[in-house]
Amino acid sequence: MGGPRRFLALGLAAVFAGCVGHSAAGPESWYAGRGTWAPRGDRVAICHAFGCSRVTPITFTSAEIARIAAPLGKPAATPEAERRAIAQAVQVFEAIVGRRVGTSSDQGGFERIGGGDPTQMDCVDEATNTTSLLLLLSARGLLRHHRVAHPASRGILIDGRYPHASAVIAETKGGAAWVVDSWPRANAEPPLVEPLPRWLAARAGAGVP
Repeated sequence: MGGPRRFLALGLAAVFAGCVGHSAAGPESWYAGRGTWAPRGDRVAICHAFGCSRVTPITFTSAEIARIAAPLGKPAATPEAERRAIAQAVQVFEAIVGRRVGTSSDQGGFERIGGGDPTQMDCVDEATNTTSLLLLLSARGLLRHHRVAHPASRGILIDGRYPHASAVIAETKGGAAWVVDSWPRANAEPPLVEPLPRWLAARAGAGVP
């Protein structure tokens, strides 16, 4: 590769390289650059319309919180069981959010929908909202085998992958990290839960404007 194409590739690498991988910073730092904020009690800022271009705060009722927390109400015996319960909580959370914010028709996959549609979410919206849910659960002492980590990113265009982001949890014993990725599937469908290294290495990726 030479000439203008080489300089373009180097420029893209410089832009995206700092955003790829997984930060050791706490999850709260994710919100600062996206014009939104971490949960405040039962009040959560919901990102939608791609890249958190719209942020709609909602306050969950006690009944809604109970429904979201129900899958984790019985202490999980293992980290694996807790991850299954987390996935169920994500589904309940998305169903409630969909009705409250108007994103019930959100489809899985960036390529199907153009940016700016307030009924849809890209991976930045999904990563932010799922992280908020995880913080909500953690604040209530419902995560016994995991802590909430900073979201992860992959893809820098010149490596053949669109940039993509996902929420992350880490096991409290041993620190093994797992993504909880809601982007590939439609609203209220089970999220993808897999080891972070496998997710980082995957060739498929979501487009982020």
